[in-house]
Amino acid sequence: MSEETALEAVSRLYQEFMEWPFPSGLAGADRAGFDVVMLDSDTAGCVFTWIKNGGELEARGRSILLRCIARLDQVIPVLGEADAPEYWHHLYEMAQLVAGSPHVVTK
Repeated sequence: MSEETALEAVSRLYQEFMEWPFPSGLAGADRAGFDVVMLDSDTAGCVFTWIKNGGELEARGRSILLRCIARLDQVIPVLGEADAPEYWHHLYEMAQLVAGSPHVVTK
């Protein structure tokens, strides 16, 4: 059996992620000083763009993604069970896979 490529893995994780609703009660919430709705949107947007572009992300998108990862590093440790931490771990895993990908276009 062949190994799953990063693009295949992230595409699969993204499909799973899109089936989950945004955690109830977090609309307008702040965790570790960050608006979690925007953090979710920005991170998922970068992941989607990377998938749509066949595993490539321009330098600006990569910069946004790395900022999101740094924020997730601060947000995830302060999440309570009501914040659906599994949702955030899944988002973080996708972001890490994309950030670790060597396919970045600099423009």
